[in-house]
This record gives sequence, C-alpha cells and structure tokens, in this order.
Amino acid sequence: MPSTASFDITSTIDFAEVENALNQARKEVGQRYDFKGATAEMTLSEKDKTLTLLADDEFKMNALWEIVQTRLVRRGVAVKNFKVPDSEAAAGGNVRRVIEIQQGIPIEAAREIVKYIKDKKLKKVQAAIQADQVRVTSPSKDELQDAIRALRDHDFGVALQFGNYR
Repeated sequence: MPSTASFDITSTIDFAEVENALNQARKEVGQRYDFKGATAEMTLSEKDKTLTLLADDEFKMNALWEIVQTRLVRRGVAVKNFKVPDSEAAAGGNVRRVIEIQQGIPIEAAREIVKYIKDKKLKKVQAAIQADQVRVTSPSKDELQDAIRALRDHDFGVALQFGNYR
C-alpha cells in the first residue's frame, strides 16, 4: 500500500459530446417556427477551442445560445467552461458570438484551488499545480475525501473533475 494517496483535479471538455450537442441543437433549430427562414449557424473549432454562433439579431442569438446550453447540459458537458462574450456585428446585418471553450484549469484558478486547500487547514493535505491540472496528496484517504467535498462546495469559475484517485 502506498504511503501517500492522491487525486488529480482537472477541467476537460469532451469535444465529441459538444459536437453531438450541436447536432441536436441544429435539429431543434430546424424544427422551430421562430427560426424558419432565419440565419442560425453553429460552428465548432476544436483547434482554436471556440464555438461560433451566427444569428439574424440579438433576440435570435440569445434563443440560439439557450438551445445550445440546454443540449450541452443534457449531454453532460459543463457550461461553466464556456466563456460567453457580448455579440458583435457581422456581415449582412447579422450578429456573431465567438465563445471561448476553457480546456484545462487556468493558472489563476489553479492558484486559487491551492490557496483554498491550504486555508481549509486539512491535516497533511498538499496541493501542487502540474501544467493545467492540480494534484492533491495526503497520507490519509479520509482527508482527501474531505478535500474533494470542500472543493465541490466552492465555485472556482470552471467545472472541476476529480480523477486518478489512488
């Protein structure tokens, strides 16, 4: 049995599930009466980690984003990792919204997680930032469970997944 137990905190987005959610959203938009004859495009760029929405006006843009959000939640994709800016004007009188998809834990959030764990004063629990994830170690598995419970109750601005528990 190892002398220390650990787990990793990550924040990942499954782009296959995002694509599936967008396909479902496209079907719904095609069937909705308020989108008949209207521009409503959704484009996912895995390379740039962006989702681009294009609609006729701000009202349709908000409705389109609401449909996409609903489908993402149903597919189990964390909407917290989508950074939604204001819409901008596009060609032909349309509006465009380029939504950035956060893959991995940003360094500011990782520092906040480490500080939060230290402030909780859990016995011998240590957190270390490793690239875009945080590794938490402790000799006691019970203390790690308490750390997971405390982290779930706090909002760090990104969706957290706990894995690699050993």
